[in-house]
Amino acid sequence: MEEGPGSGRAGAPCRVVVCRDCCCGTPKVPGVDHAAQTARLCAAVPVRVSDCLDACDQANVVVVQPSAAARADGARPVWLGLVNDPDATEDIIAWVRAGGPGLAAPPDILDLYAFTPAGRRAV
Repeated sequence: MEEGPGSGRAGAPCRVVVCRDCCCGTPKVPGVDHAAQTARLCAAVPVRVSDCLDACDQANVVVVQPSAAARADGARPVWLGLVNDPDATEDIIAWVRAGGPGLAAPPDILDLYAFTPAGRRAV
């Protein structure tokens, strides 16, 4: 399901994938307003809400996908885990608006959230 500004295929912008299934977006991660986090992301940047991304130990998971142009130049998706703080959500929004992977450096704090999911190799 595509949501948020600029979510059409034309130009394939940088976008985020938000996991919302068995662990992410549920009461299993207490103290987080999951609906508000998803709504804030959808209001600010192109978003795809996904079923389980199979990284439950890192809930809430957000994947920042590079734009088509950045991907063509070698940029790869960046997986962010434990995104349970509104400030982290705002940092992700700022990075995506600046161009995202391959086009803009992420805010330094996002290094603390980055991880390589099991079964994938770091790129």
